[in-house]
Amino acid sequence: METKWHETSLLILITSKRNDMYKKAKSLGFTHPVVVACSQELDQLLNVYQENVS
Repeated sequence: METKWHETSLLILITSKRNDMYKKAKSLGFTHPVVVACSQELDQLLNVYQENVS
């Protein structure tokens, strides 16, 4: 059960980070350093999710 909870938490974090990145990209542009940093954070979350779910 703990694994399922962890998976759900990761999915919530991923969705939140993705939405945050889209909002920043819309106002700053996709190549702005703040957006790139947010994208890298999202990549890290996705990597953690992939490692834990596979």
